[in-house]
Amino acid sequence: MNSFPKILIAIGVFLIFIGVIWLVIGRFIPLGKLPGDILVKRENSTFYFPLMTSVVISIILSLLFFIIGRFR
Repeated sequence: MNSFPKILIAIGVFLIFIGVIWLVIGRFIPLGKLPGDILVKRENSTFYFPLMTSVVISIILSLLFFIIGRFR
């Protein structure tokens, strides 16, 4: 039962780390505003689907996991 709080703390630190990296990268690469992201604005509603942003994040994570898997 002692390992569960440590795991939660590790996940929290990891999420904070990812958030900081996202802020730094967001200044240079406008994630969420890439060409290919779908934005539909109507009178009373807005629909936003970050299609290209999802593709870019997927490619980055795939490469990262591939590299990590190579060294394991």
